[in-house]
Amino acid sequence: MAVTKEVHEAFIPLKSGAAIEYDFPIVEVSRVAEQESWRKEINRPLYHIHKWWATRLGTVFRAITLATLNSKDRSVWQSFYEYHNLSGKVVLDPFMGSGTTLGESLKVGAKVIGCDINPISTFLVNQALTRVSEQELWQAFKSLEEKIASEIKYYYQTKDPETREVIPVLYFFWVKTLTTPEGEEIPLFSRYVFAQDAYPKKKPLAKIVCSSCWEIFQDRYDSTSLKCPSCSHQFNPQSGPVKGQYVLDANGKKHRIKDLIPNNIAPKHRLYALLALRKNGEKIYLPPKQEDLDLFIKAELRLQEENLPLPTLPVRSGHNTDQARNYNYLYWKDFFNSRQLLCLGMLLKEILLISEKAIREQMLCLFSSTLEFNNLFCSYKGEGTGAVRHMFSNHILKPERTPLENSIWGTEKSSGTFCSLFKSRLLKAKRYLDKPFDLILNKDLLGKSNGSVKIQASEPINVSLAVSWDELNKVEKGALILNGDSSVLPLPDKVVDAIITDPPYFDFVHYSELSDFFFAWLSPVLKEYYPWFAKNNSSNSGEVQHDDPRIFASQLASVLKESHRVLKDDGTLAFSFHHSKEDGWAGIYEAINKAGFEVVAAHPVYAELRGANPKASTKDPISIDAILVCKKYKQCKEVEINFDNVIDRTEILVKKLLNGGIKISNSDRFVIAASQALISASAMVLEFDNVKSILQKIRFKLGGQNAL
Repeated sequence: MAVTKEVHEAFIPLKSGAAIEYDFPIVEVSRVAEQESWRKEINRPLYHIHKWWATRLGTVFRAITLATLNSKDRSVWQSFYEYHNLSGKVVLDPFMGSGTTLGESLKVGAKVIGCDINPISTFLVNQALTRVSEQELWQAFKSLEEKIASEIKYYYQTKDPETREVIPVLYFFWVKTLTTPEGEEIPLFSRYVFAQDAYPKKKPLAKIVCSSCWEIFQDRYDSTSLKCPSCSHQFNPQSGPVKGQYVLDANGKKHRIKDLIPNNIAPKHRLYALLALRKNGEKIYLPPKQEDLDLFIKAELRLQEENLPLPTLPVRSGHNTDQARNYNYLYWKDFFNSRQLLCLGMLLKEILLISEKAIREQMLCLFSSTLEFNNLFCSYKGEGTGAVRHMFSNHILKPERTPLENSIWGTEKSSGTFCSLFKSRLLKAKRYLDKPFDLILNKDLLGKSNGSVKIQASEPINVSLAVSWDELNKVEKGALILNGDSSVLPLPDKVVDAIITDPPYFDFVHYSELSDFFFAWLSPVLKEYYPWFAKNNSSNSGEVQHDDPRIFASQLASVLKESHRVLKDDGTLAFSFHHSKEDGWAGIYEAINKAGFEVVAAHPVYAELRGANPKASTKDPISIDAILVCKKYKQCKEVEINFDNVIDRTEILVKKLLNGGIKISNSDRFVIAASQALISASAMVLEFDNVKSILQKIRFKLGGQNAL
């Protein structure tokens, strides 16, 4: 659909140099971005060397970088897969996170400056961009394998019940238990079906634990009445004792789970199943035998004897941690059982003996990444998929009632182990530096998308890691990775060509509360080398994170003001944002306005997999980001917001995306409309409440058009 002259002039500046101020290939980029989002860690391995939250899509940020640094005369999409050499340009990301902006900017030849207030972010980006040879990494891995792997694997084994051969255990299945005032111990099963296929209608057979004798047997995943083949107990495998936040005892009496949690200690666990790997590669589910329980006790006793580098920091109270604390997970070491602590501690102790600092830190990064899949907050995803659901599948630290214990070192059939992550994460990230690739969609004979292939459209990422602006300024290709408050940057005035970022999501995900999980392990072993690890947690008073939108706006404004100082007068600030509430958008407006910027364009683009946790449980999930394009503020325009123009422009963009095959939710439509409204609002001096009121009117006007 063609854009009318009136609508075009209302939203697109007439005088501009950068392509992004005029247009952006929202459909083409969204299609490729959606393909990338299905397996982000495979399609952009450089940004997934270690866990970070809300990692943005590389496809989107490559397009933003090209559209920001190239003039309007050059088509962003037509040149998307071309090699670029923007060696004279400098790009800053003041909220570096996993380093997506840096990687994509380096791929097109620009110098980069990344800063993050969180020590984990700074560490992981440094490790991602550090060049070490694959041969050296393999040597270090093999050395660790020789020295410690067999000791770790000893605690992850069982005996084949048929041959009595010792075979490796892939996973141990545990269930939390609570004791009633009457002394009855109740397992926190919501159902007794504990292992089924990811597509159960196609493969309906599942594994079930008997509610009476705890034997393991097989039947349909949806069976509602079964007789245990071992003890003949009749029961409904879909109905466990847990009903929401309550449990039923043997007499049918209801107890609130929270009331049964013992004082000052975390709930106990009972081992009820193992998944082992036979010599022929067959996987078998087994009930635990006494020898399996004895092996765990052995690990407990050895843990008491060993002097290991284990975490000692407490879990601080916070929005994302209080649920764990309510279950008496009060220290970060409480997130692991004794066997996990023993094996992780032994592995870390051996890693610290690696003499070469660069290699040691690569292995520390890998070790820290392994923690995410090896703790009591992990669960079983089932068969036919990646088996381990990591602890951050929710944005809070939600205690898992039926935790899955992974094998720390792992086997060829493992996922989320030190061995498997070495190959799937660390090595692939290093290889990406040599051959950085992008995705290009396959097309069938009718021109419809049919998957994607990888295409190299960039020179290898081989840059100097500078320690100061002066050092960065002297090299042709370089990256300056900083840790600290981005409202006070060690940079001269007006040296940056573009600022491209993704600011924190203000009211839900408190990154430092979650990153403390890794910080507790890394801080004691890295504080000698990096001062930002020499503290009690990963938080900082300068964090841009608050559930009050006005306070959040003030925090963000302080960073954007500093961005304004270091940005060239003709430079561009572009950042991604979405929010479902008017408060979030009003806060963004206030921060932009106070910092001396105005929004000159806004482009909706696909940003996040709709089926990902925690979006999967959301009634109206957001999968669209608005790319807000800002320039240094020129002058106040005495205009009123034309609501019809906002809605018209929104509908044009919505239909364009829909026609391109991108699904749009009602929340997505509001994101698009709010971003368009900010273009007019940011050219005025408005109060927070005025902007909020404008957005409320826009939401009301959108209400009658939600059929789209």
